[in-house]
Amino acid sequence: MNILLTVLLAGLTMVGPLAIDTYLPSFPAIAQTFDASPLAIQQTLSLFLFTFAFMMLFYGTLSDTFGRRPVILWSLVLYVIASVGGALAGSLGMLIVCRVLQGLASGAGSVVGRAIVQDRFSGAEAQKILAHIMMVFGLAPAIAPILGGWLQVSFGWRSIFWFLTLFAVVMFVAVYRWLPESLPVENRHPFHFKTIAGNYLRVLRHKQFLLLAAALGMAFGGFALYIGSAAYFIMNILHLPETAFGWLFIPLVSGMVVGSAMSGKLAHRFSQVQLVWISYAGMALAAGVNVAYTWIFPAEVPWAVLTLFFYSLSLAIAMPPLTLIAMNLFPNHSGLAASLQSFIQMTLFALVSGLVAPLLFDSAFKLACGVAGCLLGSLLAWMLAQPKN
Repeated sequence: MNILLTVLLAGLTMVGPLAIDTYLPSFPAIAQTFDASPLAIQQTLSLFLFTFAFMMLFYGTLSDTFGRRPVILWSLVLYVIASVGGALAGSLGMLIVCRVLQGLASGAGSVVGRAIVQDRFSGAEAQKILAHIMMVFGLAPAIAPILGGWLQVSFGWRSIFWFLTLFAVVMFVAVYRWLPESLPVENRHPFHFKTIAGNYLRVLRHKQFLLLAAALGMAFGGFALYIGSAAYFIMNILHLPETAFGWLFIPLVSGMVVGSAMSGKLAHRFSQVQLVWISYAGMALAAGVNVAYTWIFPAEVPWAVLTLFFYSLSLAIAMPPLTLIAMNLFPNHSGLAASLQSFIQMTLFALVSGLVAPLLFDSAFKLACGVAGCLLGSLLAWMLAQPKN
């Protein structure tokens, strides 16, 4: 049953990354279709990410009140409607509206999935299950842009939105049939606005929780920089065609998969804090080598992406323990804690990929420095979050 649960939750967390990454190779084609500038097309990603982050604020609380299954199922229904609308969009404005709706619907699986893990497991077992979910989920960013490139070349950019529709329908059927409810009715919280607002404030006032969420979000910001810059990094810096996105995403995501597997294996050997420190050492080494390489040499494959493999591997080792350290601060409000944690992380992701990436994506060296800057901010937040003896 744990294998099926892991696959289902991983599939749900893939909904958002697929919507982010699959259409990246189609940026030039979408711009040509609607006679739009690259900056305007970039906003279809930025607005998606901001609405994705915004709605994450509420999915956990809604699932604490109405149960995990209903929230996931209704979000998938909205996602299907938005994806069909994107496939049929006749203007850039309509496409943006559909991307906003997709963003609002995409985050339920990742938020509620964390709460489900917290409902059913604890300690090292929870870390192991979460690591396995992240390992399977990590395949999405590797497969998505490659698949998107071939769909673009073979059938045009609209076929990508039909693919997203099909994936969401499959997930709806799978959740409806095989995902049991993990939050009994007697453990749910009444939907009282004053009480809910008070719970939000209590979590938001918890300095350690905020710092831990920021630490993970900023470390992931290095990942976000390259995702937000993917089309320009591949086509303008590496001078590769739209079918070559695998050169970026396979190292990034294979590192995430390997690192997640390692995190699960190491859960019983090291404490959560020790694993986080090991991860920071690996990320620092990878980021430093990346800065040095891009300063000395012109970016080219495979060297320009090799350090990204080691950065994402080290990041993946830290993700399960950092997530659980933060969520364990509020064991009776796991859905709400998952919502706020995801919101903070996705807001940072959106800011980095939507606002910072366009300032840096004309240079491999600038991107490398951006990753190093994100990592320094993350390390500072992690150090400030440590209990004072």
